[in-house]
Amino acid sequence: MTSLPDGYRAVDLTPERLLDVLTVDTWAFPSGVDESKLAELPSSLSWDRTRGVEAPDGELVAMHSSFPFRAFPVPGARTAVSGLTWVGVHPGHRRRGLLRFMIEQHFAKSLERGEAVSALWAAEAAIYGRFGYGMASTDLRLTIPRGAALRDVPGAADLRVRIAKLDPERHDDVIHAVHARVDRPGWVTRETPEHRRSFLADPEFFRDGAESLRLALVEDADGSPRGYALFRRKEGWVFEGPRGVVRVREVVAQDAATARALWGVLTDLDLMAKLDVDAVAVDDPIWHLLVDPRATNALLGDNLWVRVLDVPAALSARRYQAPVDVVLEVTDAMVPANAGRWRVVGGPDHATVTRTDDEADLALDVRELGTAYLGGVSLAALAGAGLVTELRPGTLHGAAVGFGWPVAPGCSFVW
Repeated sequence: MTSLPDGYRAVDLTPERLLDVLTVDTWAFPSGVDESKLAELPSSLSWDRTRGVEAPDGELVAMHSSFPFRAFPVPGARTAVSGLTWVGVHPGHRRRGLLRFMIEQHFAKSLERGEAVSALWAAEAAIYGRFGYGMASTDLRLTIPRGAALRDVPGAADLRVRIAKLDPERHDDVIHAVHARVDRPGWVTRETPEHRRSFLADPEFFRDGAESLRLALVEDADGSPRGYALFRRKEGWVFEGPRGVVRVREVVAQDAATARALWGVLTDLDLMAKLDVDAVAVDDPIWHLLVDPRATNALLGDNLWVRVLDVPAALSARRYQAPVDVVLEVTDAMVPANAGRWRVVGGPDHATVTRTDDEADLALDVRELGTAYLGGVSLAALAGAGLVTELRPGTLHGAAVGFGWPVAPGCSFVW
């Protein structure tokens, strides 16, 4: 394991050091808000999973934490995943191995807890690949003009949409319950009370002149919630008329009619000119509901990055969309126990993974294994880029089909 430079030491962090944590965080991620104001917000951190590095003079100069995602959706199942977060190093202490030390520490602690997979949102896409993380899901960022024509969906007009100011005390339970019902790989929900409170916090200094958060809640005839959208509006005017913007934070729908009802409301708000939408899955209903998707100025962005920490545990925790029996030769520079040949036998309702001396069918690094883990990136596509090698002709296609999944992976929020 990487050693810290002389005089530096690893420490466990506690709530009493919140200001120190926020100071490091704002050095790593510059903020226009003073640490004392940030300290007034509910913290999302799980303190028993939060660690730092002190310089020789005792100053906290690096930190990282993780979320305990105990029911993280993977293809056909749910499993425990360590959600790496709040990774930062003071700019005056870079290039000294502090980041690598913390990543290795994160791997070791995650494995001790039985978390065979780590996932994260990357502030910079180029950083985490060198630690074995692969880009496992992508998302769409859309700009939708107001009044965009949407296809009709039977039953959508029968649903009721309530619109109100977000009240965390009143709305947290329903938001959490509806979000947790979605069955999509990577669609992790906010599991801890701290994470839930932090997500719904809405301080004025983060609104950039827009209104407070609004909630659009879809209910059926019995008053049961079926979906919601979190959004805010920002007014804008020119001589010709209003040019307001709807900033859509999260849209969650359990079926097509609910999605149509929500998007119908969001695209028809008075005095608005467009919707700015972040982080919807590439197969989100809105893409197919739009009569003219070209008008959205769609951008494709990276979503979740996944790191397989325990190959047999991770690959046996998920399911496969078609029968698969393949031997993978895996390389892993950071977790030697993962290296070697593994036979993966699985299907829609089972999976087993065992070490083997049999001839390998495919060769790949653990980074590409993480890329394919959620079923959204084809092994064949990775082979086309030279990142997966077919060692036995004819084995790539079947493995690519098996590792795929009919629902695209995606997470609806940045943690």
